[in-house]
Order: sequence, then C-alpha cells, then structure tokens
Amino acid sequence: MGIRKVMIIAGEASGDLHGGNLVREMHAADPEISFYGIGGVKMQAAGVNLIGDAAEMAVVGLTEAIAKIGMFIRVFRRLKASLKNDPPDLLILIDYPDFNLPLAKVARKLGIKVLYYISPQIWAWRRRRINTIRKTVDKMVVILPFEEEFYRRAGVEALFVGHPLLDEVKTQHPRGDVLQSLGFNEQKVVIALLPGSRKSEVSRHLPEMLGACKILSNTVPAVQFALLLAPTLDVSFIKDIVERFLVPVKIVQNGIYDVIAASDAAIVASGTATLETALLETPMVVVYKVSYVSYMLGKMFINVDHISLANLIAQEGIVPELIQRDVNAERIAAETRTLITDKLKAGEMKLALAKIRERLGSPGAAKRTAEIALDMFAR
Repeated sequence: MGIRKVMIIAGEASGDLHGGNLVREMHAADPEISFYGIGGVKMQAAGVNLIGDAAEMAVVGLTEAIAKIGMFIRVFRRLKASLKNDPPDLLILIDYPDFNLPLAKVARKLGIKVLYYISPQIWAWRRRRINTIRKTVDKMVVILPFEEEFYRRAGVEALFVGHPLLDEVKTQHPRGDVLQSLGFNEQKVVIALLPGSRKSEVSRHLPEMLGACKILSNTVPAVQFALLLAPTLDVSFIKDIVERFLVPVKIVQNGIYDVIAASDAAIVASGTATLETALLETPMVVVYKVSYVSYMLGKMFINVDHISLANLIAQEGIVPELIQRDVNAERIAAETRTLITDKLKAGEMKLALAKIRERLGSPGAAKRTAEIALDMFAR
C-alpha cells in the first residue's frame, strides 16, 4: 500500500493546537503516515512538514484579508499544485473556511477525500456555504453539540466528537504557587488580560484593555494584572504597546491556564479564549473590535444573538460582551470592576460557566476524530 500521505491545513493558533493533537493520535495508530501542510509550532512538533505558517495566515476582518491577498494566492496555488501533482490520500481541513472551502473544491475535482475538523460557524453567518460543504466535504467533524443536527438537516454527514479543549484546559498548580511564581500578592485581586492571538486584534484590543487597567488601578485598591501571550505573538510586539501605559503588567508566556484559573476576573478577546476561560470558571468580560467595514458587513449577515463561545454554548448571555465602540477603557473598566466587587454576581457567573463543560461532551475529541480519519483511508 505504501506510506499514506495526509495534507492538513490550519490557519490559526487554535487550529494549530487541535491539528497537532489530531496528528499525534493518528500517528499513534499508524506511525508511517506522512503529514504536510499549513500550521504552527504545535503541528510541526507533532510531525507535520510545514509548507506554510499559520501565524502569517491568521487575519481578522475583510480589510486585513485584502491586505494579505497576494500571500494567500501564492500559498493557495502551491497547495493546489501539490494536490494535483502529488495527491495525498486524505485532505484534513481545520476551520478557516475562506481558505479551506475553495481548497476542498479543488480536492473534490481531483477525487481526493476531504475530512473537515471543526466546522466553520456557518450557523452564525453566510449559511449559503452549506451548499459548498455538501458538495465538497466527505465528513464534517463538529465540536459544538448543536452543530451535528444543523448539518444533518442540510444533508451533510456530520459527527459530534466533543470539544477538544476538554483535553487541553487543565490546571497544573495551586493558586498560591501560581501567584508566587508571578511575584503577585495572594491577598490582592488578579485580573488576566487575553487580547487575542493575532497582531491586528491585539492592536485593537490591548490599548483599551491597558487603559481599563489604569482606571482600575486608580479606583480599586490592591489590583494586579497578568497579560497572557498567545504563542503566535512576539513578546517585543506586546512590550511596545505595554510600555506606552504607565501601569504594571506581568507578561506571561507559559502556564496560561494556571494563571486564568488563579485570576479573579479576565478581560478576553472574543474567540477560543472565551471558552478556555469559561472551562476554568473564571468570570470574564468579552471584547470584540474589528475594522469598521468588517463590522458593518458582520451586522448585515451574522445570525446569532451572541459573539462569545461561552454565551453561544450556554445559549444565554452569561458573560458581558463589549462590541466595537463599547470596546473602550471606561466600559471595560466598569464591567470588570463589577466582577471584582460584586461577589454575588461573580459567583452566579461562575456557576453558569461550570455548566458549559457539561454541554461539550466528554474528553477524547482528537482520538475520536483520528479514528474517523483512519476509517476514511480504508474506504
């Protein structure tokens, strides 16, 4: 039969994480599988031969995508040529629909099987993409409980495997040890800042977050701030922003889940981080800001009541969401102040966040997805 080849594409930090875990599970079952494609450090460590960097391809909003259009075209053409000239036995696509769905079309024309792991959020906007998925994707593996029925009603073979973060989001050390390692005082309030994993969103969110920290430092006694750095970001880029604000902030690169769990509250950019924070049951304020053009387009086409995964999964507004103009230092500070001064409200939020884990299935999503992928080889 020879060595089986898999092209795998992840265009963002969260996709790189889940892709790396999936590759490890597939390698555990068959060490001879050869993987190549687009990803980051997690997928590379798992054994994927990278021909593109997920960090370079991560964008937020239409305007940023337009600015990088030349790079996208070059990478797409390279992948298309690879599919045609040296076709893999399987193409695995992880989220990232604006790039991955056109690639799925190419694969379908060439007769290459396509497994889509982690669904595009078409239930939220641009639902017409369901037609492309129906025509080009052999199996859709979903990680949110309501997605399986959504796809099956549309005639797509979909399988719910549970959420992969259930295997990832764990603490390693008790709160006291974590705060001591940061040089923090256990008696003081700790606020975690999660501004995003892409430079563009950090540039929009972090200055307002730091402005809120300055306000909180002047109005709330004994408060400390930890800025959690995504692996896709360079420390010097973050420091350049932080140094513009006269507020002490500890930049943290490792043990991020421990720090979130040890925090009294968090200010979080909408995305995977809101779910990670929810699973650690830390009260949070969610922020989301994009370019004006992207925001107006989103208002026209988005079909959901909430933007954060925490609220979407809970199907109610359990955490406050600040969007666009409301992403300003004053509003962020006000919402965060409520969480750290109103113990009743913070406690109610923690109880609501605890219920989210129950809705996400059981651990082992990557292993179940690997089994599905290996089964596709046999057909």
